[in-house]
Amino acid sequence: MLNQALRAAVDSGAVAGVVAVAGDSGDGFFEAAYGSRGGGKPMTVDTVLWIASMTKAITTVAAMQLVEQGRLQLDAPLAGLVPLLAAPMVLEGFDAAGAPILRPARGAITLRQLLTHTAGFGYNMWSPELAKYMEVTGTPGVLSCQNAALGMPLLFDPGARWNYGINIDFVGKAIEAVSGQTLEAYFAEHVTGPLGMSDTAFRLGASQRARVSAMHARGADGALAEIPLEVPQDPEFHMGGGGLYGTLPDYLRFTRMILRGGELDGARILQADTVAEMARNHIGDLNVTTLQTADPSVSFDANFYPGMVQKWGLGFLLNTEADAHGRSANSLAWAGLANTYYWIDRARGVSGVVGVQMLPFADPAALACLWALQRGVYGRF
Repeated sequence: MLNQALRAAVDSGAVAGVVAVAGDSGDGFFEAAYGSRGGGKPMTVDTVLWIASMTKAITTVAAMQLVEQGRLQLDAPLAGLVPLLAAPMVLEGFDAAGAPILRPARGAITLRQLLTHTAGFGYNMWSPELAKYMEVTGTPGVLSCQNAALGMPLLFDPGARWNYGINIDFVGKAIEAVSGQTLEAYFAEHVTGPLGMSDTAFRLGASQRARVSAMHARGADGALAEIPLEVPQDPEFHMGGGGLYGTLPDYLRFTRMILRGGELDGARILQADTVAEMARNHIGDLNVTTLQTADPSVSFDANFYPGMVQKWGLGFLLNTEADAHGRSANSLAWAGLANTYYWIDRARGVSGVVGVQMLPFADPAALACLWALQRGVYGRF
């Protein structure tokens, strides 16, 4: 049934190509690929995808390694490490001439707030206010990987509510400040390298470029076509919130490490109690809310579980109830802008990753592939 569902998504034209993998604490037990990655080439299990915001969990793990070592603290102000956070300003609106109205933020920004998306930052594709701010100030988008893109104001005071945004890019900056390494080098030495994630990196090597998928979007007739989109390969900063490319089998190794309490194949990445701490609610009475699109070409409205109370751990979305497709309550999950998705079900001991390469985010056809993978995994295909 699972393979039929994935193949049907391609045959119907709903997606150009799809990759899906799943595993448990022992090993991977499912992998499949259907359709095209573009350029007349087939989608394969080892196709390289832009995993976008699935980068955030890897950056979070790197930060938590430094927390374990006492080199970063969850609740200490980060201004001393990251100068961009030294004087945060809150956007309160625009004056009659269209100029931004800003005021100093009440309170300093901490690592915990960044990791839980409660620091006040946003993304322009889900915030008309930030989109207008970028337009009137000439601030580049974060996908440019220019340092100027991080000069965005807050939408509210730190800690006041949950709002998805560029928070984890600042976490990457903090990791670099403490470690003395670029984020790329830190990952290779301490996370992706030890986990054997040899195809996961910010820069596309020759082997990865030969297998990278094109990006797709629908034309006016509804048919998918290739579009140009690539993360800058010589960036001013490595985008800890969304810059990685990788294969889904690589990412499954990462999810299985979390599933196993921080260790995989003899490589201990985190202590088990750290993983357990990351997997609990860290936003208290605040709730995860719908990402309401401000740019329909980039994202649909996005909410994986409308009507369900959703929380955020350190780096992960938490569903507070079991879902209709088999996922246990308090599983860990998130996604990438180009429609890549993962979940880690610690209660039932399984994890899965599914990906296409298309915009807008939260495309119903891509989400249908995620739910099909879940149903197949819990029903064993």
